[in-house]
Amino acid sequence: MIVVTGGTGALGGAVVRELLRRVPAERLGVSVRDPGRADALAARGVRVRRGDFADPATLADAFEGASSVLITSIDALGPDAVAQHVAAARAAADAGAGRVFYTAHQNSLADSAFAAASDHAATEAGIAEIGIPWTSLRNGFYAHTVGLLTRGAAETGEIALPADGPVSWTAREDLAAGAAALLAADVTGAPTFDGPTPALTAAQAVTFDDVAETVSTASGNTVRRIVIDDDDWVERMVGAGMPRAAVELMLGLFVAARRGDFATVDPTLGELIGRPPRTVGDVLAAA
Repeated sequence: MIVVTGGTGALGGAVVRELLRRVPAERLGVSVRDPGRADALAARGVRVRRGDFADPATLADAFEGASSVLITSIDALGPDAVAQHVAAARAAADAGAGRVFYTAHQNSLADSAFAAASDHAATEAGIAEIGIPWTSLRNGFYAHTVGLLTRGAAETGEIALPADGPVSWTAREDLAAGAAALLAADVTGAPTFDGPTPALTAAQAVTFDDVAETVSTASGNTVRRIVIDDDDWVERMVGAGMPRAAVELMLGLFVAARRGDFATVDPTLGELIGRPPRTVGDVLAAA
């Protein structure tokens, strides 16, 4: 049985939907904090059990009988989040899973300016010490983030953000399909990766200069890219009501991008899903 944690979340839920296209529902299980949110999955024959990384005692039951477990990283940062991820992987090993999968980031570096990437690196190190076969999905940066950062640009005619660098923005739906292909490798024929995968990305890395051109073409309105000083941008976002911690986390994206941390592109994701990954333009158009 394949067990997906966070099976009702944005990424975990998308992975489950993709798996249901590939394997019978009775081969799937989800570990969720609120089983009531998974009633539709249970109705389709998916095993639903409560599992909470913050309550490790629940994971033995959630992972019972699993041949593989996808540890979907939680929406939190810091040592506590890393500890929860590693504890979940250890619980999967204790339950007898043959392999643990973990959703990481395309360039998980301990010294990354992007805090989430350094947490992923710490989690990978912790999982490696458990001794179970494991695969870390080095997912590209979610492309829908571009839409959040450029909201209203077609109307204002400006994309005003800190200096950046190329980022291989990747559609979350494509990453879910890639994860499903790897989890169902016996059906899909996907390769096995021990440790980190190659970067799972779209085929092109773009800057916000490129995004401005894309939005201009799509909207018919000229959109200019304006570079703002880092500190000025932080204060502008905080003044608009965004929590300072969230703004500073996002600033790390720009700092890391300037260093080239997210510029890698790789064909592996396209090979896994059997088609070209969506472009930033595709994602913006869909949004």
